[in-house]
Amino acid sequence: MKFDLHTHHERCGHADGMIEDYIIAALDRGLQAIGISDHSPYFGHKDDRPFPGIAMAQSEFDNYIKEVLELKAKYEGRIEVLLGMESDFFPERLPAYRDAYEGVPFDYIIGSVHQVSGVSIFNRNRWEKLTEKQQFEDKRRYYDLISQSARSGMFDVLGHIDAMKGYYPAFSDIKADAEIDDTLRVIAENDVSIEINTSGSTKYVGGWYPSDEILERAHHFGVNVTFGSDAHVPARVGDDWDRVSKRLKEIGFKKWVFYRQRKQIIVPL
Repeated sequence: MKFDLHTHHERCGHADGMIEDYIIAALDRGLQAIGISDHSPYFGHKDDRPFPGIAMAQSEFDNYIKEVLELKAKYEGRIEVLLGMESDFFPERLPAYRDAYEGVPFDYIIGSVHQVSGVSIFNRNRWEKLTEKQQFEDKRRYYDLISQSARSGMFDVLGHIDAMKGYYPAFSDIKADAEIDDTLRVIAENDVSIEINTSGSTKYVGGWYPSDEILERAHHFGVNVTFGSDAHVPARVGDDWDRVSKRLKEIGFKKWVFYRQRKQIIVPL
């Protein structure tokens, strides 16, 4: 079974195309399931849409749910459309996010850490003039937040767990093996999966998230994996599916998972 759980659309402010465009692209590429998982609003913020180029407005959230559910019904029998969301993880605003998601018929929620110490993980300048100790501390904070997100009970999937390397490939060389291993243990203990996210190909680093090294350690700790292109244009739906599948088999994975009604569905590799 071929699926893609991580796609966006124009509502978030930095992707192209409507939701239906991504569904049609998935059909064209022979997918059996397509997950729609646009960026969550900044719940708990006083402004409706404080960052228009990053995430949808709070007032658009209900419209987003309605549109995905309508398309789910429209395409029933042709492709399974899954209602998802890529949710930011801010520990201090957790109650607001939890309240917003209560009662929504999600198939899954991706939890992604996009900010560390108030700075975007994709900020190209965050690493300038930092000492080795300061770089390590940023990486440690990143993985601590990912661990917290795994423990929160809010998420089915954790998004791009080494995406800080996107515009700073040297991030992978900052030694934090113990911190990464601790995070992978927490993820496994809480039965949350990690995605193989192929959008690294659109950043300086190339390739995908996480690195093969982290995937090998994830396999060691019994972490489940899933697939997401993180497509921000319809042409990237399902991107690198076959290569990822092949690499996972080489590492030793026998299965990956997707989600339906917040229940984990096993798919043999």
